[in-house]
Amino acid sequence: MTSPPIESHTDVLIVGAGPSGLFCANGLVHAGVSVRIVDKRPVKVPAGHADGLQPRTLEVLQSYGLAKRVLDVGCKVHMAAFYHPGPDGPIELSQRGPGIVAENARYPYEATLHQGTIEAILLDSISEKGVEVDRPVEPIAVEVSKDESTLKDASAYPISVTLLNTSTNTTELVHAKFLVGCDGAHSYIRKALDIAMVGQQTPFVWGVVDLVPKTDFPDIRYKCFIHSDNGSLGIVPREKDRVRLYIQLEGGEEQKEGQRSERKVVSTEKLLEVAQKAIEPYTLEVDGEVHWSTNYAIGQRLASQYSVSERAFIAGDACHTHSPKAGQGMNASMNDTHNLIWKLVLVLRGVADPSLLKTYESERRKYAEDLINFDKEYSRYFSTKPRNSEGEDGVSHEQFIQAFKTFGGFTSGIGIHYGPSPIVNPANQSYATNLVVGKRVPPHVFIRSSDADVVELQDLIVSNTRFKLLFFLGDVKIQEQRDRIDTMACRLTYLRDHPYEGLWDLVTLCEGNKYERSPVTDLPALLRPHWSNVLIDDTDTYDRVGGGGFAKFGIHAQGAVVVARPDGYIGMVSSLESAADDIRAYFAGFLRV
Repeated sequence: MTSPPIESHTDVLIVGAGPSGLFCANGLVHAGVSVRIVDKRPVKVPAGHADGLQPRTLEVLQSYGLAKRVLDVGCKVHMAAFYHPGPDGPIELSQRGPGIVAENARYPYEATLHQGTIEAILLDSISEKGVEVDRPVEPIAVEVSKDESTLKDASAYPISVTLLNTSTNTTELVHAKFLVGCDGAHSYIRKALDIAMVGQQTPFVWGVVDLVPKTDFPDIRYKCFIHSDNGSLGIVPREKDRVRLYIQLEGGEEQKEGQRSERKVVSTEKLLEVAQKAIEPYTLEVDGEVHWSTNYAIGQRLASQYSVSERAFIAGDACHTHSPKAGQGMNASMNDTHNLIWKLVLVLRGVADPSLLKTYESERRKYAEDLINFDKEYSRYFSTKPRNSEGEDGVSHEQFIQAFKTFGGFTSGIGIHYGPSPIVNPANQSYATNLVVGKRVPPHVFIRSSDADVVELQDLIVSNTRFKLLFFLGDVKIQEQRDRIDTMACRLTYLRDHPYEGLWDLVTLCEGNKYERSPVTDLPALLRPHWSNVLIDDTDTYDRVGGGGFAKFGIHAQGAVVVARPDGYIGMVSSLESAADDIRAYFAGFLRV
């Protein structure tokens, strides 16, 4: 007689331990959520795959306390170089410039290192909370309850997933409140949920090689975009003297909707031969052995939906695929689950209405649509032959450089802008014109009033699943302004009551001078919960950093209140006079109040 499978229960089951899955697990376990994470691979990625972290992703990692670990081992890519065919054929330098085109990036560079290192950092972080990845384990059956009462019951387990350990050939039935499929482009979870991938494969075929180069090419440690008569070549500097080459191969045929072409494997030797032709008159050889190589046809596809019944979700490559040359794959994937984490936590705690989870799809699918449209244009520029005397219909180096600059806000992640929804209310934008509702809180240095220490505002926007209430109070020495502040504080006392307590952190920012009397004791108690929460808009002691924050952010002369969501994006702006009503109305749109 066969014994029944082992059964277990968890709040969230995550399938797939790549960057998006591990990132999701990390955010959830540090918020106290019960998590299981499984992966069919017996070990983490040893080499290759994704390798670049964009400025916004670095900011997000910093909000979880992980950026330093990445930056300590990664390569910082500050500059880009563009090459085009010279008059005699071989390539010549067209232009050098910043590798990142984003005006207010806190980290104005890309950090490159291979995916396995990033996964290792996340694995270490979840292990601190006693969570490990179950390997080699994969789902073989998925069921989502169709009973409406079960789906609406926050304490219910409407997800049933049968897992197979392929090493021991044993099965387990896991009952979960939520399921997150982060299992890649060929996602079993997506298929089991009957979610279609819509899009097509392009005719562009590329190879990728990771190596330590031996070369006389002068910009080998720059991010390079090389358009040559022998094809296009991309160079990305990496950690430990390595570089990654993106090598254009002969194009295939464009596929129709839903159609796939069979990938032809190209040898590493052939890839290097093509790269050498593209980089002439310079030479390029391998110092030692090639670390990793692959080739691919660019597919641009998007899942028809991101969730089923707001109980089962897909994220990362499971819901969008695109070319890797703009460095968006891992970044988009991790930011998918960054968007989902806090919403799951608030619903699991019974604080937020389950309808909050609908905004995951509305925000991230719209972003993915924009990403794929951008990727089509970017891939076309990168993969089309250069314009020269024999190819006037090609891409000029001026066009390519302009495209690089135009798309800078998107590629850096800094330009992400979520549209109006219950958690994005753009009314009252005039009170903080440059703190754009739906975009992330930008970086700026302020000075702590109590001890004149330097504080980066983004370091107070930590990813701890709590909203951040930013009170820009203006000049508190003016009696009329102090009266306005006192009135507002009296009307905001409800923030100390259920269900608001524990939902927010508070930062108070004042105009002032570090050499004048501190405004801390003049403020209502609500606005100074701790001595470290009150900042002034002034330079540091040696006038090196800080100052001008109110002007930079476009703060109204009478002050403003800004609510930042737990993921660091601005949810609403208000005047001091209407803050009590506006904040209550904002939270009423998705909290169980």
